[in-house]
Amino acid sequence: MSVKHNSQVNFEIGLDENKVPEEIFWTAIDGGIDKAESKAVMISVWDHKQKDTLRMDLWTKDMPIDEMKQFYHQTLMSMADSFERATDDQKMSATMRDFCEYFAEKLELKK
Repeated sequence: MSVKHNSQVNFEIGLDENKVPEEIFWTAIDGGIDKAESKAVMISVWDHKQKDTLRMDLWTKDMPIDEMKQFYHQTLMSMADSFERATDDQKMSATMRDFCEYFAEKLELKK
């Protein structure tokens, strides 16, 4: 298999004097995104040689707590969906979704 096309996703992080994020912009030209503003980003990369996950979680100073809770809930839900697509393990995916329901209930995200 040979690479037919390369695609990039870029993040631009504006930091204050203490290197705390003030602003986050991201670009994914193939996805039609050009310097879109964001308040938070989570990136996970699998290091297959070390068998370890490398992570970067960033959020701006002005990210509201209620939005952060919603961001985490939606991220957990999308992880359950991705896990099911990647492994076809429907039982564990359902268990993950059950936890997400519990998580939303405890954070009072459900209206």
